[in-house]
Amino acid sequence: MAELPHRYDVEVVGLVAAPRHRYDGRPGGVVPEQDDDRRQEIEVRAGYGVVGDRYAGRAAHRDAQLTVLAAEAVEALAAELGAGPLDPLLMRRTVVLRGAEVEALRGVEFSLDCGSGEVRLRGGRPANPCAWLDTVLAPGAHRGLRGRAGVRCAALTGGVLRLGPAVLRSGVPLHPAAAGAPVRPVARR
Repeated sequence: MAELPHRYDVEVVGLVAAPRHRYDGRPGGVVPEQDDDRRQEIEVRAGYGVVGDRYAGRAAHRDAQLTVLAAEAVEALAAELGAGPLDPLLMRRTVVLRGAEVEALRGVEFSLDCGSGEVRLRGGRPANPCAWLDTVLAPGAHRGLRGRAGVRCAALTGGVLRLGPAVLRSGVPLHPAAAGAPVRPVARR
């Protein structure tokens, strides 16, 4: 595995593992119950995903076994929309981090260590926002989170992730101050 020379102190502020889909079909007017999906810790298995999650072990999710989101992206959205505090766990991302430029991890190998050993991940394509976010977060959230709704990741090694302080190691330098900034697609000529 590649060396990961860049080290960052981050905080895991949210973990979600769901045995079933919560935002099914067209967005409704009611936020589905999901307190049972919030976790204190999750077990990640290499090539499988998160134990107890509906996507674990599914071939179609081989490169998207878990998702990672920057809490700052949801905070920036709240400020832009003039909304009160928004709950980042309503985005349904597996891991919510504070202090990490998550969008820069697309296509990059990185690791998280919550004190129980390093879990290696490979960032892949963006975890695009869905229309449900206008219902569960605030009107305008679907559009406002484009380019900063997180990254889908493949689990390269297994381990346990817990809420609280963690160390993120990356093969590329990150800029934690840019954690909530959107990544915009490159304009085609």
